Amino acid sequence: MAADAEPIDPSPAAGAPIDEVEALRRLSQSEDLSAQYYAAWWLGRMRSQNPEALRLLCQALGQRQPRQAEAGVEANAVARNAARALGKLGQAGAIPHLLQALDDPDDGLREAAARSLGELRASAAVEPLCSRLASGPTVAGAPQPKSSRLQEPCEAMLEALGDIGRSEAQVLAVIESFVTHERPLIHSAACRALLQLTGDSRWGEQLLALLEHPQLQVRRAALMDLGAAGWRPALEPIRRTLAENSLKLMALRGLVENGDSAAGAGAARLDDDTTALLAVMDDLL
Repeated sequence: MAADAEPIDPSPAAGAPIDEVEALRRLSQSEDLSAQYYAAWWLGRMRSQNPEALRLLCQALGQRQPRQAEAGVEANAVARNAARALGKLGQAGAIPHLLQALDDPDDGLREAAARSLGELRASAAVEPLCSRLASGPTVAGAPQPKSSRLQEPCEAMLEALGDIGRSEAQVLAVIESFVTHERPLIHSAACRALLQLTGDSRWGEQLLALLEHPQLQVRRAALMDLGAAGWRPALEPIRRTLAENSLKLMALRGLVENGDSAAGAGAARLDDDTTALLAVMDDLL
């Protein structure tokens, strides 16, 4: 579950709106990393279709260095924002560059690249993602030394596999090994992917159980995962979940947008489901 919060605009006229030309100008220079960081975010947020946006974002994605602070922004932070933006542009030309980023030593960049490859439904990413996760929860899913981060960004990679949509047996086996992960967010991501790929209600039922988890962060993640999977039986449990109405609305919107492919029902049933969904959304507004 990735956030897309707006970064602080570092320009002298901070707060003033910028346009595409200015965003491209900021991204093309290399002296001010903060300006590049904001420009990459802006181009992704606005889904820029300017050919220069793709070229410059791919160039920024390659702007990687060993981690060290420089002018308040790490160089890799620019690459991470570029990776996130490339997923939002919807252009297949970004896929080879994002696949290269999956091999980067920076796990934060691997995470951003995985999410974008999922957004792009990049079938070419299935094999490298499975390879990264094949060692399972005890290796790929183990914590890094002296850190709460895992060896691999498992949540993002599992979600990407679900979004890409290839349901071969070996893919399902890799994902299913993470269902028993001790961290609820990883468990949720694995169930989401399996629900997307198989439509098997047992994975949806496990996500419903997480809606009653004592930790709000886990309930939030389960809401988003049910929405992403488009699992219509989650309507009433989502409505009753102890979480912010804004997040419930996002999850319900996911049921509307993604439910057609996941419901496995006829058109009349889908129409009835959608009517009920919209009624609950109105109540939450």
